[in-house]
Amino acid sequence: MEEIIVKYLEKPVLRNPILVEGLPGVGNVGKLAAEHLIDQIKATKFAEIYSKYFPPQVFVNDDGTIKLVNNELYYFKREDTLPDLIILVGDYQGLTPDGQYSLSDMVIKIAKEFKVQSIFTLGGYGLGRMIEKPRVLGAASDLSLVEEMKKHGVVFSKGEPGSGIVGASGLLLGLGKIEGMKCVCLMGETSGYFVDPKSAQAVLNVLSSVLGISVDFTALEDKAKQIEQLTSKIKEAELPPEPKREDLGYIG
Repeated sequence: MEEIIVKYLEKPVLRNPILVEGLPGVGNVGKLAAEHLIDQIKATKFAEIYSKYFPPQVFVNDDGTIKLVNNELYYFKREDTLPDLIILVGDYQGLTPDGQYSLSDMVIKIAKEFKVQSIFTLGGYGLGRMIEKPRVLGAASDLSLVEEMKKHGVVFSKGEPGSGIVGASGLLLGLGKIEGMKCVCLMGETSGYFVDPKSAQAVLNVLSSVLGISVDFTALEDKAKQIEQLTSKIKEAELPPEPKREDLGYIG
């Protein structure tokens, strides 16, 4: 097998498309946000990416058929003179540093082929604690983009994220900048313990504002409520048992 295989279902003609990446990561924030966007705007799949850098695995569908793990590209044509969209989602990121670089480089080559000038990568910023109201942190390829994103509520905080941006969300920014593309990463705060629809909603809320797209968040809100119920049960299970009445006799 070749290292990376790109299978085109069609090659759409797009107008100044913007690339949006949402692959699995911390809290699956980017993946949830990108997939919800695809569902909302009814984007069309046009390419599948297969690679030996993904896990050696197939998924078994409900009807018994199988699907080799991959990444997928969708497009959405917008009205008037607004730029079209290309959205990258998938089952996994590359398993190795070489795989991460090779896959990201392939995505950049595809982006150049479609004359992409701007990239938005979506991800989660793990804090290791529960977050009630997640902020959206940002990183960008130049200062003008930093200032523009601040107008949409994106936080640029010194020292955050302290370890930098690992994986496709970071590499696509770095490689895209080398190619002269305008690049922004939007990171939703998340505990990192669970799939985090609330953080995904925060990220997608910013992205939809930047792109001028109307998004219904009902499905994400429902998922967030389910996660909150799960975490509440876990917290209750971790609480120590209430002391018996006879154990309270020493309290004055």
